[in-house]
Amino acid sequence: MKSAVHRCRDVEHGRGQAASGAETGTSCLQVEQRIPISKDVITASTASAMWFIRDVCGIVCAIITWLLVLYAEFVVLFVMLLPSKNLTYSIINGTLFNTLAFLALASHLRAMCTDPGAVPKGNATKEYIESLQLKPGQVVYKCPKCCSIKPDRAHHCSVCKRCIRKMDHHCPWVNNCVGENNQKYFVLFTMYIALISLHALVMVVFHFLYCFEDDWTKCSSFSPPATVILLILLCFEGLLFLIFTSVMFGTQVHSICTDETGIEQLKKEERRWAKKTKWMNMRAVFGHPFSLLWFSPFSTPDHGKAETYQYVV
Repeated sequence: MKSAVHRCRDVEHGRGQAASGAETGTSCLQVEQRIPISKDVITASTASAMWFIRDVCGIVCAIITWLLVLYAEFVVLFVMLLPSKNLTYSIINGTLFNTLAFLALASHLRAMCTDPGAVPKGNATKEYIESLQLKPGQVVYKCPKCCSIKPDRAHHCSVCKRCIRKMDHHCPWVNNCVGENNQKYFVLFTMYIALISLHALVMVVFHFLYCFEDDWTKCSSFSPPATVILLILLCFEGLLFLIFTSVMFGTQVHSICTDETGIEQLKKEERRWAKKTKWMNMRAVFGHPFSLLWFSPFSTPDHGKAETYQYVV
């Protein structure tokens, strides 16, 4: 818990408060009053800006992610499908795998290059706060790290160096925070990676069975030892990522349905926002009404233009 003196450093009060209260710090202990601010005001300065986090660890992890998907593409196409004698089997599985891989990489790119919901940096100026026309007793919370007016449910990310609205966590694999604006793309990324991992594992099993029944030299354009090594590595990669992304996908869907971010669950923060149904929470993230666009990384969901955010202590 912050002391009254500490909290006073991060809070701007409305005009008309007693000078004695400000001197003693007791004015910081007033009853909390929320101030609705238009979402357009919060995002006006960053809505059109290109978003990319220059974090070495995140960039390396993102590159590794793409290389692993490309490795899976190589093994699936050149080790299992192209040497196959069954043309129908190769066309169906090749089309399905490549489609899912393309959607996975597109979702990854959108999650990485989409502003997750950053609050304008350095907007906690005296002039801007005065423009909010606060009433006596009303307060706004300022982030001391990025000097921004901090809305309710926003948290500061030490990697992005910004306050992020509805921040769930910072994911190095997408080199970005998972927040209000890009959670859909992150969920799609985990879902499509889990699907291609499962598909690759199934194809590996069928290919091993086929090679055991036939001559190993005829079931692959590579030598038998190289074929076995490539398939084992793909099997290990597919199993690892299937488990990881499936758990992450389930965690994200649960967070969306309960309307509680990972940070809020970890900190066990008190719910101060209206409770909605699971279906309403899903529509808020993926867009509404329900359609195939929910599963498209190229569709930008409408998170609610009329929604307002609360600046609170």
